[in-house]
Amino acid sequence: MERRVVITGMGAITALGSEWAAVEGRLREGRSAVVAMPAWDAYPSLQTRLGAPIPDFAAPAHYPRKLSRSMGRVAMLGVRASELAMEDAGLRGDPFVQSGRMGVAYGSSSGSLDPILSLGSALTGEGSANISATGYIQFMSHTAAVNIGLFFGLTGRVIPTSSACTSGSQGLGYAYESIKYGMQDAMVAGGSDELTFCSAAVFDTLFATSLRNGEPHLTPRPFDRNRDGLVLGEGACTLVLEERERALARGARIHAEILGFGTNSDGAHITQPQMPTMAATMATALGDAGLSPDAVDWVNAHGTATEHGDIAESQATWETFRRAVPITSFKSYLGHTLGACGAIETWLGIHMTRSGRVAPTLNLEEVDPRCGPLDYIQGGGRAPRGPLFMNNNFAFGGINTSLLIRCEP
Repeated sequence: MERRVVITGMGAITALGSEWAAVEGRLREGRSAVVAMPAWDAYPSLQTRLGAPIPDFAAPAHYPRKLSRSMGRVAMLGVRASELAMEDAGLRGDPFVQSGRMGVAYGSSSGSLDPILSLGSALTGEGSANISATGYIQFMSHTAAVNIGLFFGLTGRVIPTSSACTSGSQGLGYAYESIKYGMQDAMVAGGSDELTFCSAAVFDTLFATSLRNGEPHLTPRPFDRNRDGLVLGEGACTLVLEERERALARGARIHAEILGFGTNSDGAHITQPQMPTMAATMATALGDAGLSPDAVDWVNAHGTATEHGDIAESQATWETFRRAVPITSFKSYLGHTLGACGAIETWLGIHMTRSGRVAPTLNLEEVDPRCGPLDYIQGGGRAPRGPLFMNNNFAFGGINTSLLIRCEP
């Protein structure tokens, strides 16, 4: 028998803040987290000098060395977001957490960069003095999932999702399916990623980054005809998912319910998203939820501000809904947080829906006429029609995800 899956805990660390009140204030002011990155001047071949970093993040003082030594920044962000989510869910210290009926599904695009650089220095003849005993644990692709499991003593299933920009949303989706089909009763789910010059360089070589280096407040510009590329950010977000009857029985506060999930792959091109399969994953999520497109009140877009991505995504959304569904992109505020974006944008979507105001896409002044004929939220924001939104993400490798979320009052 299929079971219902609800969200009982949420925790996030973003460049706009970790508390919803602070984040909401920045969204209402229309102020993004994008800034100039002067440290990147050390790399002359890097064209972009823009990023959305988290200021002053460090390991919390109460983290024991035995646990924190295996955490690079990617894992540390994920563990701290998970700690906030577990506290919000009222499960911190609950014996159930270590019962084997709670697992973790968590993703990042990769592990942390510093230990990889240390290994590289050894391979180029500088010796092994800079290689730490825990370096591999810090840079392995499943570092966040493993460290979260160790920190809380989780003994259930571990599902690492390292699928670039869909890492966080696949984490949520696979956690949802684990509970829905009875494999687990609860899951810690989400994604984290750090901001590094190396990530920026990858997108730079693809001519995908914004070069408005002197105007950080004017970029990125999702869906705008004058967009010039994405800006990278960093962050982490964790949601605690539970089987609904169990959550109700323990008196948990329910933030939202996951109604449907879809994921597929384009099977066509590594970096150019394909409209038909993007639309197909939205249809899969709707089918999983047993809903028609008319039931969705607004769409939380991937919206990276790249030409091919914006056009393909918006056309796929039109193909799915065949109406001017309201749509917005939070990457205009936070940049592209890579493996964290699917979870962070779900967290933001839940808060925005419950607060009664969906923030507009920042810097969207003139919609690219090649984009689908949707209701792009601009200006002062919008009150959602109802409690149900779709969260879409699309990644390198042609990996597509779609989540359907119904929020509680």
